[in-house]
Amino acid sequence: MIGEIDVYGLFIPPLLILAVLAWGLSGLLRRGLRAVGFYGWVWHPPLFDLALYVVLLGALTAVTGQLR
Repeated sequence: MIGEIDVYGLFIPPLLILAVLAWGLSGLLRRGLRAVGFYGWVWHPPLFDLALYVVLLGALTAVTGQLR
């Protein structure tokens, strides 16, 4: 069983923290890719943004799972 993180009596699942972290990282990556002009090559930017978020969340989950 995966343990929860206790924040002053509020139990937070680790996946929620990873999801927020992945959301922030994807925001930074999207801003950088937009500044470089990468989105000119992307067919459907919202779909690409969703895929980028899912890949980042999966990578963060894999990395933290390997550390345990």
